Amino acid sequence: MKLVILDGKTLGNDLDLSPLKAFGELTIYETTTSEETLERVKDVDVIITNKVIIDQNIMKNCPNLKLIAVTATGVNNIDLDTAKELKIAVKNVEGYSTNSVLQHTFTMALHLMSHMDYYKEIVTNGQWSHSGLFTDVSKPFNEISGKAWGVIGFGTIGKEVARMAELFGATVTYYSTSGRNKINDYHHDNLDELLSKSDIVSIHAPLNSDTLNLINQSNLGLLKDGAILLNLGRGGIVNEKDLANELNRRELYAGLDVLSVEPIEEDNPLLKIEHSHRLLITPHIAWASVEAREKLLKGVIENIKSCFHLKKLNLI
Repeated sequence: MKLVILDGKTLGNDLDLSPLKAFGELTIYETTTSEETLERVKDVDVIITNKVIIDQNIMKNCPNLKLIAVTATGVNNIDLDTAKELKIAVKNVEGYSTNSVLQHTFTMALHLMSHMDYYKEIVTNGQWSHSGLFTDVSKPFNEISGKAWGVIGFGTIGKEVARMAELFGATVTYYSTSGRNKINDYHHDNLDELLSKSDIVSIHAPLNSDTLNLINQSNLGLLKDGAILLNLGRGGIVNEKDLANELNRRELYAGLDVLSVEPIEEDNPLLKIEHSHRLLITPHIAWASVEAREKLLKGVIENIKSCFHLKKLNLI
């Protein structure tokens, strides 16, 4: 069979994709524009992609296409109705990044809570060297223990964050954006209650009509002074202009791994806030530990084997 990877660069140059060659002829493109997509997939049996849009026009002009293997959990870049109509299988990979996102959530929380930017700077600029003291506590920091941690979005990742926050000694409440995850061992708050009483708020929700601009000017003011807001769900859940204004207005901290437009645009107001140490932005990497990407590849391989009834084939 013929297989094509349309955005191999998103998987990283360190990931060995050679096991996929056991299925047949494999072509790998680092990136693919919308203008290039059809030409690159018109003769293939399997499309492997993360973010490239596969729409009706593409599917109807790919007579051999049997599987779209998505290297992610979300499949919003695929026209699912057309795929169903044409009997083209669409398979994603679930659960591969849970540990990676969990780790990144606490990396961001601890970085901001411990004021790591500040303390790194006073070491590198010589301030500590000239202080005459073995220590520096000029920027007081707190522990997670005893704090209130609010989780927005209570799927698999949200539940794991809640579990870990409790191990740190935090008290956890949550807000279910879908309204379906209300039977568990944690207390459910409405959104305003959660924002107003939490010391740390982390977002682990999908982007949809219920979550678009969920955090905005109307409710950012409910956060406590000194609170930490983390978004590891999807860009667009937090209104970035409103957040920039709030970070400039008072002492508030934010960690964002996802943005409404990626990569970040040069005129994004978050790049121009007055107190840059209040903000930590990472380039959508929470999902991408080495181990997570290895699990992702294994999931793609299993999806191909399942679609073509090759379960006994041992590839990885």
